[in-house]
Amino acid sequence: MGNDWWRTAAIYQIYVRSFADSDGDGVGDLGGVRNRLDHLAGLGVDALWLTPFYASPMADGGYDVADYRAVDPLFGDLSDAEALIAEAHARGLRVLVDVVPNHTSSRHPWFVEALDSEPGSAARQRYVFRDGRDGDPPNDWESMFGGPAWTRVPDGQWYLHLFDPAQPDLNWQHPDVHAEFEDILRFWLDRGVDGFRIDVAHGLVKADGLPDVGRTDQAGLLTTRELPFFDQDGVHEIYREWRKILDSYPGERIAVAEAWVPSPDRLARYLRADELHQAFNFHYVETDWSAAGFREVVDASLAAVADVDAPTTWVLSNHDVRRHVTRYGGGERGLARARAAALLTFALPGSVYVYQGEELGLPEVTDLPDEVLTDPVWERSGHTDRGRDGCRVPLPWSGTAPPFGFGGPTWLPQPADWSAHTVEAQEGDPHSTLTLYRRALALRRELPETGLRWFDPAARDATGCDARADVLAFARGDGFVCTVNFGDVPVTLPRPGRPLLASHPGVAGDGGDPDPAGRENGDGVVTLPPNSAVWWSGDTHG
Repeated sequence: MGNDWWRTAAIYQIYVRSFADSDGDGVGDLGGVRNRLDHLAGLGVDALWLTPFYASPMADGGYDVADYRAVDPLFGDLSDAEALIAEAHARGLRVLVDVVPNHTSSRHPWFVEALDSEPGSAARQRYVFRDGRDGDPPNDWESMFGGPAWTRVPDGQWYLHLFDPAQPDLNWQHPDVHAEFEDILRFWLDRGVDGFRIDVAHGLVKADGLPDVGRTDQAGLLTTRELPFFDQDGVHEIYREWRKILDSYPGERIAVAEAWVPSPDRLARYLRADELHQAFNFHYVETDWSAAGFREVVDASLAAVADVDAPTTWVLSNHDVRRHVTRYGGGERGLARARAAALLTFALPGSVYVYQGEELGLPEVTDLPDEVLTDPVWERSGHTDRGRDGCRVPLPWSGTAPPFGFGGPTWLPQPADWSAHTVEAQEGDPHSTLTLYRRALALRRELPETGLRWFDPAARDATGCDARADVLAFARGDGFVCTVNFGDVPVTLPRPGRPLLASHPGVAGDGGDPDPAGRENGDGVVTLPPNSAVWWSGDTHG
């Protein structure tokens, strides 16, 4: 992609255990990813990001790492990882891997040593051990998975875990921790990875003195309030050191922050020229389906990164949030909105992330039996929060019944009615979501390298009333326009140009109606269906 490939990249997230299974055990693995690389190349993405495949007890789907330099036998071995990197590169795909620096597994050799050592020992200082307060935890911090963020050990001390008790937090004030992760980065960079997605990038440094938060439901405050255990200024020194390592390797190696912070301005701090290259835009993920909401978050996101000369990232779903087909209402309406959101997202300047299965229009699986749930959130919440398993159900590739070509019987059950969602069923269908994604990602490469300019489309609904509150329209350069109807009724607007692609089946150049934007009224006015988006070759200076 040339210089600064990451500024405009389309990056595909692979949740390894749910992507494809090569050995028939029902769990996705690195061999399965290798077998499906042609799907990714054909989709038109530029890079793939692999969730953790390291040696792990799997208390939290591999985000509890026991050995950062070894592949868990569930997923293959180190030679499989090296072969995957090489084969992806041969197809022009870059490879990002997860790094998990906020915590280790409780079975990591360091933590085993810490438990076997005395309070105050060097081994314990690599983690956050503290004495309690009158038999209670050291402070009021809560786990993001529910319950207290502290667990007591037999000698009376407590250790911090902002997630599961099997994920003890590291102490990033200890030089051993810095040295270890610098070596881990080099280990994988030496094997050819093109960068890292940094898990809980906002969590490494805790406020001095570990002060109380002073209220409960702390997980609900992630993007609304400053917290003493997240987004502390000290994290930036760590990433300046990491940036030096990345820059010492050829080929533009990058790092992407998973950082839940209170505002786009705080997020931009991670993207200064000597820090990280990208950060996930969770404010965009959290935006409700409305024209006003999306315009506000787009404007805020672009403004926040302007001063640090970094690209904005746009993401609709990932392995931690409910799939957006379901978030946007589910059923046909949810799918229509999801398709429109994809075209809106791919039309924005910056880098986009695609979560596996969204190119198939997959909904959240909301009816998984209680007994199959594996997410620690389910247990930690006292069975009040069903967790994230519903967006992690293995992908359907082919056939008319589970496991839909995935491999062996899947580790989470697939819905029996997913046959229409398979890659096989959508291949060659001009109206399928897979075809829409392929066409959009191909056209996206040709978009002008400029920012966006909003304009007023003078939209009217079916009754002739002003419908501008439901419509977004913007241009990029002099040759591209995107229009989105967020409303549940059709709207008419002046035709912006020649239609390129539309989210609504049978509309705008997808092999359906010859009039690609809906009904041409003969006077330069077109009608857009509800919950739809259209790309146009043209311009308006409205």
